[in-house]
Amino acid sequence: MRYKLTFVVGLTLGYVLGTRAGRERYEQLKKSARQVAQNPAVRNTAETAAQQGRQFAGKAYHVVSDKVGDRVPESVTQRVRSLRDRNANGTAEDDWGTSPT
Repeated sequence: MRYKLTFVVGLTLGYVLGTRAGRERYEQLKKSARQVAQNPAVRNTAETAAQQGRQFAGKAYHVVSDKVGDRVPESVTQRVRSLRDRNANGTAEDDWGTSPT
């Protein structure tokens, strides 16, 4: 009960403070976030982190597949192979039509 009350109080406080800041402050924050996201240094860092994440995931897959072996269902194995083949062939979009960077 205490956690629910804390959550409701936090939600109410956030709503009140948010409405007092108004639309103008929201637009200002949105503009600042867009500027940060378009910064070349931020974009390069995000791309590097994404590449490192993909490399780590590939290594982790090999370690897990060596330990698990044939216990992985065939449907999962086929899905992983198809994703690998698709990415190796230069198609860098995921199921939602977005690129990984």
